[in-house]
Amino acid sequence: MLAKRIIPCLDCDLQVPNGRVVKGVEFKQIRYAGDPVELATRYYEDGADEIVFLDITASHERRETMTHVIEATTENVFVPICVGGGIRKPEDYVKMLKAGADKCSTNTAAIKNPDLINEASELVGSQACVVAIDAKRRYIDSPRESDERFIIEVDDGYCWYECSIYGGREFTGIDAINWAMECQERGAGEILLTSMDRDGTKEGYDIPLTRTMSQNLDIPVIASGGVGRPEHIYEAFTNGMADAALAASIFHFNEYPVPVVKEYLRSMGVPVRI
Repeated sequence: MLAKRIIPCLDCDLQVPNGRVVKGVEFKQIRYAGDPVELATRYYEDGADEIVFLDITASHERRETMTHVIEATTENVFVPICVGGGIRKPEDYVKMLKAGADKCSTNTAAIKNPDLINEASELVGSQACVVAIDAKRRYIDSPRESDERFIIEVDDGYCWYECSIYGGREFTGIDAINWAMECQERGAGEILLTSMDRDGTKEGYDIPLTRTMSQNLDIPVIASGGVGRPEHIYEAFTNGMADAALAASIFHFNEYPVPVVKEYLRSMGVPVRI
């Protein structure tokens, strides 16, 4: 069985020199968390399996992504790096990989131009093409309301999940599960799945969403949004069937460092790299 991956996520605001890592709640209520290069180095030393950098201002403000941050980080960090935000054309993938990243993640640009996934995967390989999906619950009265969307039963009723773009600022009407399946067909190598409803709440991942996504894809799914303690990550790997778990707050504010999470998972029988 493949080892499950623990992935700290650095949401970066590059409006200040050298950038800063921030964390929000449900994509809002932003607070400062640290320096991106310093945090990435700490997580590498702690045993993180990968690190994700997301330039949370790039897509919204149409700016270039964080090449200089990645170059500085990869001087001393030697685990796979994924970078997202401002990745809009195949050349952007090449630029970030040359800067030292191993993968690139895109959300807004892929939804606006799905052919980007085909073009990028052919240029740099599927393993370097991650599609990020920011999904929000949309409740309905009956599972018979829609034949085209994936209707999922959750604790408080039935819902489908809508994709958002521009950092959660705009909604698309696109069903998240259907979109992920199309991304896989187009050549995406991985899905970074964030629950907007759980993001920053520390109430646990959206397990029905994560499980349904995992069951309908052959490519890996990274669970994101809502982790508050190691038990939530265990649940994502077991009930949620995720291949990797992404977290921010519990790592940034040293609530549960990476080694503590991994030791807990190992004690519960989850295969992890120690």
